[in-house]
Amino acid sequence: MEQRTIKKSIGLSGIGLHTGVKVNLKFKPAPANTGINFIRVDVKDSPMIKAHILQILEQDKSPRRTSVGNGSVEVHTIEHLMAALWAVGIDNLLIEIDGPELPGLDGSAKDFLVALKKAGIESQGVNKKVYQVRSPMWVEQDGAMLMVLPDNNFRVSYTLNYEHPLLKAQYISFVLDEDTFEKEIALSRTFCLEREVNGLKKQGLGKGANYDNTVVVGKEGVIDNDLRFDDEFARHKILDLLGDLYLLGYAIKGHIIAVRSGHPLNINLVSKINAQREKLQAGGIKAVHVETGSGVLDTSDIQKILPHRYPFLLVDRIIELEPNKRAVGIKNVTINEQFFTGHFPGTPVMPGVLIVEAMAQVAGVLMLNKKENVGKIAYFMSLDNVKFRKTVVPGDQLRLEVEVVKLRAKTSQVHTKALVDGAIVSEADLMFALVEA
Repeated sequence: MEQRTIKKSIGLSGIGLHTGVKVNLKFKPAPANTGINFIRVDVKDSPMIKAHILQILEQDKSPRRTSVGNGSVEVHTIEHLMAALWAVGIDNLLIEIDGPELPGLDGSAKDFLVALKKAGIESQGVNKKVYQVRSPMWVEQDGAMLMVLPDNNFRVSYTLNYEHPLLKAQYISFVLDEDTFEKEIALSRTFCLEREVNGLKKQGLGKGANYDNTVVVGKEGVIDNDLRFDDEFARHKILDLLGDLYLLGYAIKGHIIAVRSGHPLNINLVSKINAQREKLQAGGIKAVHVETGSGVLDTSDIQKILPHRYPFLLVDRIIELEPNKRAVGIKNVTINEQFFTGHFPGTPVMPGVLIVEAMAQVAGVLMLNKKENVGKIAYFMSLDNVKFRKTVVPGDQLRLEVEVVKLRAKTSQVHTKALVDGAIVSEADLMFALVEA
């Protein structure tokens, strides 16, 4: 999957649901890896605010909606737009806005979706940021619960259950993509209970709300309006959840299970997911390009290129490296190697498969130190013409020679040899697939 932006600029206008202020939006294409950014063109110097979990306003400052801020400059009620951006896969966008709050439109994501599709969607040739949840996480508060489980797809299961005849026991579950969102989620509108209206107005909220853009639920049913779905309330909760999740800055693979959750719980879960992602990233191995003017790399240089670590890093030094052509590495075989404790005890012999692995690691340095391959991993596709000619024992020094046969963007073929004192002890033709880590 590739990152996306829009093909051309497009505008939208409307009234903010809570502020009641008329606002104009202009969506503009943005470069890859820049994310979703709001620009307050009505404020001096047109400050920019990133739509990201780290810019979220506290719920007590922004109740009943999701808002982002940068100092004293804020943009409110962004969740419906963010859900639409997630649905069409927009990763990068500039949004010029001349007021404090996005327009409520009809209370759903429909008009945002229509505008984005009208502007056209364009792939940007850069890998999309996707985070696959690694372990279960959950948050709960006041009888509401939200959790995410590892999954190879993106699924949301929502249970709505409030103490109101129309808001009891609604359960829906979807594997979500653009088509499902457009058909099942986008049209669902924001809602509130009639008994909440006066309290919201006293808080200064709902100044732009009316029976056309908000589903108001009274004791006897929906007031001056008709539901678009029997379970529209639960569907709109999923819409809000999708918008809040997209503040991670990544698309997600995982199964979200929600019971009565709203914006505060949504944001708490996104914060947890972000913390997990950052922890894994910080604890992981970040590959970098190493300049090889002399053709000599020590162990620390090798570890900047390869993901391997002790006891499975089998190359001590690179003594020759000619980019795209050949490399030579050294492996000093000592009696302290862990495999000698269990491989032919009493007659220590280096396992042949580890000799092949050592040759492969030298090939990995040659392939993965290309700037376009930094951060990738080389996986074996095939081993051909593998030969073992002599045993390798403690005290030997392996000279590992690699010559490129074919070097392509996604696959590579090399011929490898391992020598001790000038004599070949093993050789093999290896093929690798180069994939994103």
